[in-house]
Amino acid sequence: MTSQETAAHEPDALELGLPDPVRAPGLPEEVRIHEVGPRDGLQNESSLVPVEVKAEFIGRLAAVGLRTVEATSFVHPKWVPQLADAEELMPRLADLPERHPGLRLPVLVPNERGLDRALAHHATDIAVFASATETFARRNLNRSADEAMAMFRPVVTRATEAGVTVRGYLSMCFGDPWEGPVPVDQVVRYGVQLLEMGCTELSLGDTIGVATPGQVAALLAGFAKADVPVDRLAVHFHDTYGQALSNTLAALREGVTTVDASAGGLGGCPYAKSATGNLATEDLVWMLHGLGIRTGVDLRALVATSGWMAERLGRPSPSRTVQALLGTTRG
Repeated sequence: MTSQETAAHEPDALELGLPDPVRAPGLPEEVRIHEVGPRDGLQNESSLVPVEVKAEFIGRLAAVGLRTVEATSFVHPKWVPQLADAEELMPRLADLPERHPGLRLPVLVPNERGLDRALAHHATDIAVFASATETFARRNLNRSADEAMAMFRPVVTRATEAGVTVRGYLSMCFGDPWEGPVPVDQVVRYGVQLLEMGCTELSLGDTIGVATPGQVAALLAGFAKADVPVDRLAVHFHDTYGQALSNTLAALREGVTTVDASAGGLGGCPYAKSATGNLATEDLVWMLHGLGIRTGVDLRALVATSGWMAERLGRPSPSRTVQALLGTTRG
């Protein structure tokens, strides 16, 4: 057979389709993906993304089957200029939950003023963002870690009383660029505080991407020892050292069923310069589907969406799955 005939008979990525699912013992049957691309993914972009592009991005993400899409943040525009258009964005999303039943559009709020703004736009889900380390709390929130917890308490209380679901983010759970490795008991102590004040879910963040699977298992064991049910925990990994997927698999083996990810691998952290992009949603979905774990996500449509967004940002997506499939799924 000639080289041309070989090329003609070689299947392309779409013909190969999704990975052949092979179930592994001890893994969940279904995982909920908490999509953070529009908020955490875009917040670090140097060039402002037009609000209409953000709205279409979120709509496309909802259309591919993602049912939790973190939309924006009601932080002061001075701190995150990329998200200064939150008030303009929210009305553009108002009809999405009706078009996609079960869709949740959480927004990040830093304080009571942020909560007021979110409630004015009828937010049904919010998130607060705390730190497991002192240095990062002071750099990110301009107060001590304990002072930040005190600031969040009335936010969570008021939101809960208003019927709003609250998620707690805890950053620097594995390592801090200024303080080094973070003790498990320190992370558990702050995480338990967020849950006790009324957060229904706690997302454990590897903000600078230094975690390894053994650390993930140890931290989850620490929460289990503190009698925190694993179904109240989520994981949020960055891929700085290429460990995000292996860390996710370690978390799945410990019973975690909610995983944060960012479409196209967008994002970093404006307050931690060593933080690179989030775990790419496409890479996560490829692994989960290969393990026979349900996500409800159309991978090819998701790849097309990330390809569309990459074109608007003017650079290729860092997601390996997007790179592998983009040529045949761009839409």
